[in-house]
Amino acid sequence: MHTHDLSAWKHDHHFGADNTSAERSTRLVMWITAVMMVVEIGAGWWFNSMALLADGWHMSSHALAIGLSAFAYAAARRYARDPRFAFGTWKIEVLAGFASALVLLGIAALMVVGSLERLWSPSAIHYPEAISVAVLGLVVNLVCARLLGGAHHHGHDHGHGHDHDHDHGHAHDDHGHDLNLRSAYIHVVADAATSVLAIAALLGGWFYGWAWLDPAMGIVGAVLVAMWAKGLLKETGKVLLDREMDHPVTEAIREGVETMLAASETRVADLHVWRVGRDAYACALTVVTHSLTLTADEVRACFSMHEEIRHSTVEIQRCVD
Repeated sequence: MHTHDLSAWKHDHHFGADNTSAERSTRLVMWITAVMMVVEIGAGWWFNSMALLADGWHMSSHALAIGLSAFAYAAARRYARDPRFAFGTWKIEVLAGFASALVLLGIAALMVVGSLERLWSPSAIHYPEAISVAVLGLVVNLVCARLLGGAHHHGHDHGHGHDHDHDHGHAHDDHGHDLNLRSAYIHVVADAATSVLAIAALLGGWFYGWAWLDPAMGIVGAVLVAMWAKGLLKETGKVLLDREMDHPVTEAIREGVETMLAASETRVADLHVWRVGRDAYACALTVVTHSLTLTADEVRACFSMHEEIRHSTVEIQRCVD
């Protein structure tokens, strides 16, 4: 006996006004970040500042991440009703993120090599000009953070306004807590912090003669890019390989079914859980029971409080005494 539940998942394809606002803000921030990235990398090379160059390359990592966020919104809108995507188009963003993380690891390695070369063979740095560009980069980051923060609050308010209009509160999950937009916001704030480090390194070199501080900050920037790339590889790889069986919701489903249906001597014989969206999971489970009347809906009721389970397939095997 197999039954499926698709009604909750279809709701996920909704692309509302708050998503449109978030997409516009994200795309605008992506272009602003990309332009500033080119300015910082060019200025870092021209003024011989590894700290500024590292900040530019670090900004490139965030430009890629924000670009992926913008692309995800566009893909979700364009293919929202395409039946060929069984669980939506979210994994397009995941695959792109995995590829960009590999590129960023290479960039981090080049940044380390360039910084070490500057440590062994120092060259004159045009501090006033480099500091001016770094300050401009910081201002741009703060403006971008404000743009994304405004879109985040708009989406949050919109989600609350429609929280009771949809089953299971999915509007609240998808709009009130837009993880895609939140990720872009965090990247911009982190890049602002890197700009502050670059400014500090340049000021230290200008006023105190600590020329070593500039290439040292280039290495720090490379480490930040590598750490972000490593985290992205881990998270995207886990999704692409469906390695989600250690997620707490897996054990919660098993315990919920076996505890609530203990009277009918029902146990979970097989259970598979995997991610199909940013905060959405699918599950397939087989239960063995002594009950002759147990239904799939009764099994689903045992984990209905877990709203992140958007699709479920239930198989019931009955024991005949």
